[in-house]
Amino acid sequence: MKRLLVLSGDGIGPEVMAQVMRVIDWMARKGRVQFDVSEGLIGGCSCDVHGVSLTDDTLAEAMAADAVLLGAVGGPRWDGLSFDKKPEQGLLRLRKAMDLFANLRPAIVFDALADAATLKLDVVKGLDLMIVRELTGGVYFGKPRGIDILSDGNRIGINTHSYSTNEIVRVARIAFDLSLKRNRKVSSVDKANVMEAGALWREEVTRIWNEEYKDKGVELSHMYADNCAMQLVRAPKQFDVIVTDNLFGDLLSDCAATLTGSLGMLPSASLGMPPEEGRRRRALYEPAHGSAPDIAGKDIANPLATLLSFAMMLRYSFDQPSDADLIERAVQRVLSGGLRTADIMQPNKAKVSTTVMGDVILRELDKLT
Repeated sequence: MKRLLVLSGDGIGPEVMAQVMRVIDWMARKGRVQFDVSEGLIGGCSCDVHGVSLTDDTLAEAMAADAVLLGAVGGPRWDGLSFDKKPEQGLLRLRKAMDLFANLRPAIVFDALADAATLKLDVVKGLDLMIVRELTGGVYFGKPRGIDILSDGNRIGINTHSYSTNEIVRVARIAFDLSLKRNRKVSSVDKANVMEAGALWREEVTRIWNEEYKDKGVELSHMYADNCAMQLVRAPKQFDVIVTDNLFGDLLSDCAATLTGSLGMLPSASLGMPPEEGRRRRALYEPAHGSAPDIAGKDIANPLATLLSFAMMLRYSFDQPSDADLIERAVQRVLSGGLRTADIMQPNKAKVSTTVMGDVILRELDKLT
């Protein structure tokens, strides 16, 4: 049986995760897939109980699981904690320890929501792109780092942006392999014109493409990060797979998120090394949205991003594309039927709660099977 660790986290995390657990129970009842589910704490709720945002025991459970499904972490109630104890540090530690170096952030515009995007309909309708973000290197983890005091009394904040060949090549392979199942088009994004780490990034991505993917019909292009941001809001359908570093991936994936109409619709996957004999691929799946503490407990949050993250888990961790497709079709049908949570509400549509959205997803799953 597949071992799944569920970390609901903070804010709206428990509410949206509850609807996904209903789908997991439904799949077990229907004999489609069963999980050995355990639950743990991460983020602020873990700080409240254990004094740290991620305990060693929870980390050990995550390392032993076949996949981890996470809700959200953080919120203003923990702003007073020291930097090393903040809720987000638990998530960073989890990603680092599991060596989850590739973050997959799809930006898909469902036909029923194309009008909700801030850009013109013809710009976003039919959009389906994937951003592959390097997740464990770059400026967020580079050393030296910190805040020092200079001899003249001024303070200086230091963060180091660095990448090695291995860090670049392994995430590039993820992007190229994904492209083989899509449109065989990869855009590598950097700042090679002003950053040595960016120049190395471009050289290594080009080398691995020449050696392993050029003859497979994959098209590679390079783009500066600032231009990519502009192109995402000008003509996003020119992209298929974008691969980039940790910092630029953080910014560009949120930029792409605006194209879909709501963060509440965006899933993500964070993957480790591909499986080999005797070693499974570690993976973490989570919605792109945050903990949204301002609406927590009101039963109005959108559970679809977390549900679609579960669908990604079925596809990438358990090789069950038919079950992933089933969930995605159910989401499409519910949206086409005119039901909306508050974040994606449109004129002449029916606003529903988090729980009711879960209800109708289950009804559509029943109809589809």
